[in-house]
Amino acid sequence: VSVSRAIKPFAEPGRPPDWFSQKHCASQYSELLETTETPKRKRGEKGEVVETVEDVIVRKLTAERVEELKKIIKETQEKYRQLKKDAELIQAGHMDNRLEELCNEIMMWV
Repeated sequence: VSVSRAIKPFAEPGRPPDWFSQKHCASQYSELLETTETPKRKRGEKGEVVETVEDVIVRKLTAERVEELKKIIKETQEKYRQLKKDAELIQAGHMDNRLEELCNEIMMWV
């Protein structure tokens, strides 16, 4: 229960209401455990840190999320550049014939 409550504020739009139920969280975690390769245990010195399945899952999900965020940042930067370019063209008077169309597009975003 605590995990499902803790992650609920980070919900993505469009998730079904039962997405954060205990049952669903448990099934997702079980699926992660099944699809993750178990790290091979190494014989070594005492005190050696051995990577667990949980560590592998965390590293994998972290890497996936970092890639998602990089993609979002790149898309946002491209959108910003385009909007900045459009703003400069509008200020220069080169888009006077498209002002009404641009205004309608802006109204659709809001």
